[in-house]
Amino acid sequence: MGWTERQRQMLAEMGLRVWTPEAEAAAPVAAEAPAPEARAPQAAVPSVPVVVAPPAALGGVAQMDWPALRAAVAACEACRLCEGRRNTVFGVGNEQAHLMVVGEAPGEQEDRKGEPFVGPAGHLLDSMLRALNLTREEAEPARQVFIANTLKCRPPGNRNPEPDEMVKCEPFLKRQLALVKPRAILAMGRFAVQALLRSSEPIGRLRGRVHTYEGVPLVVTYHPAYLLRNLPDKAKAWEDLCLVAGVLERG
Repeated sequence: MGWTERQRQMLAEMGLRVWTPEAEAAAPVAAEAPAPEARAPQAAVPSVPVVVAPPAALGGVAQMDWPALRAAVAACEACRLCEGRRNTVFGVGNEQAHLMVVGEAPGEQEDRKGEPFVGPAGHLLDSMLRALNLTREEAEPARQVFIANTLKCRPPGNRNPEPDEMVKCEPFLKRQLALVKPRAILAMGRFAVQALLRSSEPIGRLRGRVHTYEGVPLVVTYHPAYLLRNLPDKAKAWEDLCLVAGVLERG
């Protein structure tokens, strides 16, 4: 696609490179990117991955519509995860969904397909959604959810996300949330919770009540991959689903 000069500058601020002839022609603009010392706050990441995104990245992505955001994710080279990915995992579902589901990082099968929550964990999530009369398949916004991950690229070997990787990727998730404008958010797993609630508390201490993310009700629950290994906690996850269903009914 063609990029305006303003879009090129916003992508350059994020360290993104779009491999098109037009982007190659604009390469000299990249030389005007901030000097390393201007990005020093980005390097000061705490040991616990509580994410604080760099202002320049947030400012650029915050202006994007859906097509521009998809293109930016697909072209992103802001961290080393781009080196080993097969596909970026942007997200799927209704762009006006009442419920937005946020997971952690793509695994091997997600990386192959370019879609979040596939394989056994995805099947379990689909079953959980069906229990609430919700789906990832095409439907009206009240029934079709939007699903996204905290990271858009798979960490090698399905390892945990690094703090700097979460920092670099957070603006994309924030923009997705701003565009969807969900009535409720279901955060699944530790890293989704850390990204959205700025909390390193265990899931067990955060679930069971309604939190908020920028004014939107947010419910915490276990990641489906965890539930497949810890079957007794499925009952707790069901309680969380009932909690988010109540939020949607009141919304």
